Amino acid sequence: MLNHSGVVSRLINEFSLLPGVGPKTAQRIAFYLLNAPEEVAHRLAEAVREARDNIKYCSVCSNLTDVDPCLICSDNKRSKNIICIVQEPRDVIAMEKSRGFKGLYHVLHGAISPMDGIGPENLRIKELLSRLHKEKVGELILATNPNVEGDATAFYLARLIKPLGIKVTRIAHGLPVGACLEYADGVTLTKALEGRQEI
Repeated sequence: MLNHSGVVSRLINEFSLLPGVGPKTAQRIAFYLLNAPEEVAHRLAEAVREARDNIKYCSVCSNLTDVDPCLICSDNKRSKNIICIVQEPRDVIAMEKSRGFKGLYHVLHGAISPMDGIGPENLRIKELLSRLHKEKVGELILATNPNVEGDATAFYLARLIKPLGIKVTRIAHGLPVGACLEYADGVTLTKALEGRQEI
């Protein structure tokens, strides 16, 4: 960014570090904020600061939350005997948009990927097993992404959990192979949940 002052260049550079934001989009965002009323930039900065200061992991499901347990775990209308396992907090948002699931969640915070140095010990599997020993769970739905890492994680969890006498199902591959849950529409996710199979 040759024609910008150091402060503007730094702002553009910081935005370009965000996922999915290239240099041109970063520049548009930076100039939007610089030209918007001052309170717009201040509200954004305050929202980021507040989120960083107050968001933590739910002690039950490991989802991101500002209250503990999170609103989903503390919702008495949800089915407590069925848990949907997802890779990331954003996958919970995608599943909730489908309105097809009324149970609880467990967030792994990743998937098994030996090439990236991520093994089962790097995921929130220990917390899941602890939870299964405390709660009365009848079914676990494995809703990891339909790619190599997601499948490896699902099969690992199935082998680990089935001996506990809990029904283990995998969402149907109504999702395109290689796709991520956060980009799927509600109808596709609902169909995938309905077509889950025991593994």
